[in-house]
Amino acid sequence: MEIIEGGITSPAGFKAASAAAGIKYQGRTDMAMVTSDVPCVCAGTYTSNIVKAACVLWDKEITESGRPMQAVVVNSGIANACTGEEGFEACRKTASAVTEALGIPADTVAVASTGVIGMQLPTEKLAAGVRMMVPELKSTKEAGTAASKAIMTTDTINKEIAVTFEAGGKKITLGGMSKGSGMIHPNMCTMLGFLTTDLSIEKKLMQEALSAVIKDTFNMITVDGDTSTNDTLLLMANGLAGNETITEKNADYDAFYEALFTVCRYLARRMAGDGEGASKLFEAKVVNAKTKDDARTLSRAIVGSNLSKAAIFGCDANFGRFLCAMGYSGSVFDQKDVELFFESKAGRLQVFKFGVPLDFDEDLAKKIMQEDEVTVFVDMHEGTEEATAWGCDLTYDYVKINADYRS
Repeated sequence: MEIIEGGITSPAGFKAASAAAGIKYQGRTDMAMVTSDVPCVCAGTYTSNIVKAACVLWDKEITESGRPMQAVVVNSGIANACTGEEGFEACRKTASAVTEALGIPADTVAVASTGVIGMQLPTEKLAAGVRMMVPELKSTKEAGTAASKAIMTTDTINKEIAVTFEAGGKKITLGGMSKGSGMIHPNMCTMLGFLTTDLSIEKKLMQEALSAVIKDTFNMITVDGDTSTNDTLLLMANGLAGNETITEKNADYDAFYEALFTVCRYLARRMAGDGEGASKLFEAKVVNAKTKDDARTLSRAIVGSNLSKAAIFGCDANFGRFLCAMGYSGSVFDQKDVELFFESKAGRLQVFKFGVPLDFDEDLAKKIMQEDEVTVFVDMHEGTEEATAWGCDLTYDYVKINADYRS
């Protein structure tokens, strides 16, 4: 497998475009469109929030029906959540606009929205945005990058990646883009994400792979403890690479799974590090836990604690906050078995060992914690399982951003 320059348009047969439709923002693009030259096998994962946006229910129906998917239209600025029947009508009108412009069935068009909850989408602007984008659809890297920027809300950087791998003697490409900065909490995948590949694979296997991969990628990130109403991750495979269709778990499936994991992990880490107001990526790695669930629970508790996040922001090696979060996580362990370290590019420092605090160099601790990426490493000494979770520090700017989000 090789990471290459590119994103959503890197696989064969996929095109993208973006437009400034004036949905909510002015002076910037706020709609994106991704299409395939041929119908795609599709898979998806969605928010576990009971309050689901209209677009989430629309896309779930497509991915669960067995129908193909051939296009995705995304808008930023307004979430189309808590919008009743009018929200579903916005989905229908958007898909119908694609049908009119491209001639593909409306029930193969996915829609996704991100932004303010409880506002109605201006359907005329959505349809106009589709008409603007269709003539601009291109397979270039630049088109894919522009699409990844158009779906941003409070994000400060766009997120995209592409990789290549081999399956059935053919070169396969997998690309993706995502957005996410706030309302990020591990409980599905907590963002908008779109993945494309020219692989040929059976739908059931692809869905199984996607559902498995998110457990240790998108489900392991948190920014603020809020699980969104709009979380959507879509994967489309058009088969244009020409490999023999993968119908069982073999070496080709394993190569695809590795590529999918790499792409999702990269996008997840990028979102965690770009949390609203964040100044650094906060990583927690738990090793030698009794079970995989324990490792996941403990690492997520560490990065999810507001006190831990504030300590990371202040470069304060107050290790008690991290142990406290582990203690209320729900996992049962003996603190006398635990070792805790701080790590970054600036070095590694142990601060707690087998139930006892250690004397440590406060200046070195601060130097380690001043880096852009900081890891709390915990050795449980109780088993062989491990997991890593990602979050960000808690800064003054997080409150500022969310105090006036609608304005």
